[in-house]
Amino acid sequence: MIFDCDGVLVDSERITNRVFAELLNELGLSVTLEDMFEHFVGSSMADCLVKIAGMLGRPPPPDLAAAYWSRSAAVLDREVGPVPGVADALARIAIPWCVASNGARDKMRLTLDRSGLLPRFDGRLFSARDVARPKPAPDVFLHAAASCGVVPRDCVVVEDSPTGVAGGVAAGMTVFGFAAMTPAHRLRSAGAHRVFEQMSDLPQLLAAHAG
Repeated sequence: MIFDCDGVLVDSERITNRVFAELLNELGLSVTLEDMFEHFVGSSMADCLVKIAGMLGRPPPPDLAAAYWSRSAAVLDREVGPVPGVADALARIAIPWCVASNGARDKMRLTLDRSGLLPRFDGRLFSARDVARPKPAPDVFLHAAASCGVVPRDCVVVEDSPTGVAGGVAAGMTVFGFAAMTPAHRLRSAGAHRVFEQMSDLPQLLAAHAG
């Protein structure tokens, strides 16, 4: 089983997108947290900046990305925790698991540690920085499966962004879309085989899939 990190294991997407929304509000764009999950989550920073330029009618400030990374890192350090229900769900899942993220391994270790989940995943963290292409390419998922000695068709991926869902589907894996914050229709459109909203439902979904 392959988990994404941000938004699936650690409740970071809510924090970082709140910070991003605050920055855009400061630029004069009236966007909400819900708007961020509808229009920005799953996009690269480069793509986000293009969207923001279109919304503003002018290029955004050149230091916008740097301000986002700096501010969000500080808030994550203070506030990040586990996704509600994930610790209990992990306790009820018997199959082996790992993490595959577009983020850097250092960031994964930091947020998982702050959330109390690192001991469950230490030594099984796979970053897109270690492969040729990030999600939505399948590279990091295929790398994780090969490293764990599992064939792709036997893997279940849990993702909360269209980008991640598309990567898992491209890898030939079964993908569960976690729609706690991201609109379910975006995950379905990206190819998610199942969509769920409560992490506590994951063990039952896995059991049904296995059966």
